[in-house]
Amino acid sequence: MIETRQLTKRYGHLIAVNEINLNLKEGDVFGFIGPNGSGKTTTMKMIATLLSPDYGEAYVCGKSIYTHQAEIRRLVGYMPDFFGVYDDMTVIEYLEFFAAAYRISGPARRKVCEEKLELVDMTFKRDAMVNQLSRGQTQRIGLARVLLHEPQVLLLDEPASGLDPRARIEIRNLLKRLGELNKTVVVSSHILPELADVCTRVGMIEKGQLLVDDYVDEVMKKARRHIVLNVRVQEGTERAAGLLESHPLVESVSITGKGVIEAVLVAGTLDYSPLPTLLFESGFKLLLFREEDVNLETAFLELTQGLVQ
Repeated sequence: MIETRQLTKRYGHLIAVNEINLNLKEGDVFGFIGPNGSGKTTTMKMIATLLSPDYGEAYVCGKSIYTHQAEIRRLVGYMPDFFGVYDDMTVIEYLEFFAAAYRISGPARRKVCEEKLELVDMTFKRDAMVNQLSRGQTQRIGLARVLLHEPQVLLLDEPASGLDPRARIEIRNLLKRLGELNKTVVVSSHILPELADVCTRVGMIEKGQLLVDDYVDEVMKKARRHIVLNVRVQEGTERAAGLLESHPLVESVSITGKGVIEAVLVAGTLDYSPLPTLLFESGFKLLLFREEDVNLETAFLELTQGLVQ
């Protein structure tokens, strides 16, 4: 659905996007992760045919961004991080205006607008003025707008930017629903928890270079260089920590303020079954023994260098 080959964009001496290669299939929900200024928006604008690359190629549904721009724009729904609304329109009028721009006419226009309002849970605001909506509600109306023409590809640039916690949860739930529609979705963000439960694939970009591009499970595996165990015993925390630290499978041990022992295992260790056996046979009663999860934030810190443009 989306393929880029050495896609590059320069601004003078600054290389905003440096030879990015992507290959996204139908149904992929691609989390485009990176700090502000890393090249996320520039890449998405080139894919949407809103910006011309200096080098490289990109295809959307098999169509080149150089020779089939009009066709691509009919296939793509692009939502920028900030967009304006019209002061003198209600929500339903706003959507019908854009539906008309997409050449949806007659009874079908009102029907599709009502359907998209229901999809984004904004039916209760259909007759409200668009300039009186909250930031979160405006974002949801923006999503409804880009879905009007049933695009096969969605490019969502920082859809949760500037939202309060409740609005971010609502947008995240909506993104999950979009993923279930079998569309190809690219969603950019520098707020990693927003993407952790939504994306099937992740790309990490830094200074215009795509450092990581893989399915979420594979990214987590790459970031898991050392397994960390969380252990809590009923009593004798320091003795238990010392016992674990002396074992050849354990590289280092620390105790948190909550009395949880964090044991970092030697790199490459996959079988740590001797450790709970050791504690049990030494007379300790285990209250907690689990492998610490690798989250998207940990993976980002492990796999990137923290460079900015």
